Amino acid sequence: MAGPLSHARAWRPGVVQQVCPDGVLDLGPGYLAPGLLPAGLLAEAYHGAFAEFGAAALAYGDDRGAEPFRAAVADRVARAEGSACGPEHVFVTAGTSHALYLLARTFAEPGDVVLVEQYGYDLGRRLLRDCGLRPFPVAMDAHGVDPGAFEEAVTTVRAQGRRVAFACLVPTFHNPTGLVMPEARRRDLLAVARRLDVLLVEDDAYAELDLDGRTPPRSLAGLAEHQGVVRLRTFSKTLAPGLRLGYLLADPSVVTRVAEQGVFVSGGSANHTTSLAVAHALRSGAYDRHLTWLRARLRTRRDALATALRSGLGCGLGPGMGAGMGSGVGSTVDNDFACDPPEGGYFLWVRAFAHPESALLAAAEAVGVRVAAGSRFGSGPHAAVRLAYSFTEPDKLTVAAGLLAEAWRSASTTPA
Repeated sequence: MAGPLSHARAWRPGVVQQVCPDGVLDLGPGYLAPGLLPAGLLAEAYHGAFAEFGAAALAYGDDRGAEPFRAAVADRVARAEGSACGPEHVFVTAGTSHALYLLARTFAEPGDVVLVEQYGYDLGRRLLRDCGLRPFPVAMDAHGVDPGAFEEAVTTVRAQGRRVAFACLVPTFHNPTGLVMPEARRRDLLAVARRLDVLLVEDDAYAELDLDGRTPPRSLAGLAEHQGVVRLRTFSKTLAPGLRLGYLLADPSVVTRVAEQGVFVSGGSANHTTSLAVAHALRSGAYDRHLTWLRARLRTRRDALATALRSGLGCGLGPGMGAGMGSGVGSTVDNDFACDPPEGGYFLWVRAFAHPESALLAAAEAVGVRVAAGSRFGSGPHAAVRLAYSFTEPDKLTVAAGLLAEAWRSASTTPA
């Protein structure tokens, strides 16, 4: 849990990646606030790792990652999924972005296509483009990527003489929409991908941040028993992004192929010392105690934002889907906005049916609230913005929601 070391005294440019201007309420970033980062817990975890491993904690680590860490996370996955998972299925990475980069370099060639969701993590798409790959959006509905649209996309790309390297999906507490893909849809999508021989990359960054006590469906990797699916996990969203620690779960043959790259043969594990510290936190129970604490605080923040925003906008389920882009769900309160609280993760996705995005952004800026434009993440029939509740205290989220509601209700409805 966060403690006395989780302060903001040094939260300034030159130390951290991004700092919001003074006086601005920041609902933009997808990371935890200083007060939610467990500096004290991690200090104890590093101490425990050094007490157990001594100088070995400072050596080059095993190419695949330290076995104690791989064993700890594999056991955790096996218990959660009810399926076989061992250290041989685990490869340590420096976070999800690093894992995606490794997969792009291992399983794709410049010019290849990667299927992505209609709305998805914008910086992930940038990373793929930096590797010379071509993101190809696939239509979504209320349950996530549509299997029929997935098949059509693969057929279209192959008919153009191009290769589909893999598909990248966020089925659980999706960024930016917050949706959760039901198990039936997951099975349908797996069947299509298997038939078409398309590798699925499952970005599961938020899967442990269920806020309502509803256990999400089994992962795509768990349902497929790691065949044809690579699952990406990270501690950036549950512990701290500065750890730069994550791991991928895959068939052992995939793990071997990734581990054979020269960067690991030369330098060993991507994050050896930190992985041993986190292994200590996992085995001691400190991580699970922290998760319980963190979920409660994120739930309070989500509820503060959602309650105030829905009250101010009078919004409920709009003519689009409950947390996404499609059609077929009728409005329960108001036809101008939909702002459905997610079951987990960091984000609340607001759709506007009578306002252009430019008006929403200008109105938010005018009242001193930073938001993320929906067009950053993809395109659909309605304007949208993403609001993060992970970085701002509950009382400030209530204030921000009130300011946004008043500003958006009076914003121009003229398309840009």
